[in-house]
Amino acid sequence: MNTYCAGLGTRDSGLGKDQSSALGRIGQRVVPKLASMRSAESRVPSPESRKQSGFTLLEMLAVIVLIGIVGAVVVTQVGKNMDKGKYGAGKAQLTTLSQKIENYALDNGAPPQQLQDLVTKPANAPNWQGPYAKESELMDPWGHAFGYKAPGDHGNFDLIFYGRDGKPGGDGYDKDVGNWQ
Repeated sequence: MNTYCAGLGTRDSGLGKDQSSALGRIGQRVVPKLASMRSAESRVPSPESRKQSGFTLLEMLAVIVLIGIVGAVVVTQVGKNMDKGKYGAGKAQLTTLSQKIENYALDNGAPPQQLQDLVTKPANAPNWQGPYAKESELMDPWGHAFGYKAPGDHGNFDLIFYGRDGKPGGDGYDKDVGNWQ
């Protein structure tokens, strides 16, 4: 009672004639459907049936412009904060340098004639205990020299931080700050 099921390619034993012919009919229907599914998968879709994907040139340009605008705003804000930080650091440096000048005056009886005397010993300073400052401390955060006058108009000495522009006068971050203020 071994029968061969047409279309499935298997031998089935123990089945009746009606059962084996029913399996043959099922196999004949399944095999052509499998073949048509394989051929559909391997077909390349035509350009008309493919959906276009990606970005248009206009969309890309819009994104680039938006990134540029955001970048410009960020750079502007960071620049303002940098100036604010440098201005605050300059005022703090003015206070520290004033204290170093006072230390020099305590050791030598008078403030130095020039700021460079805090770094190197002058000839007229018999009790010089320095260096009182580093060369880099004589410059403000923008790289400008502090203004110095001894004797000063407001005390034994005047030390002036000229701000961002490094020149007398100005407003905002260009405003001058003196050790007497």
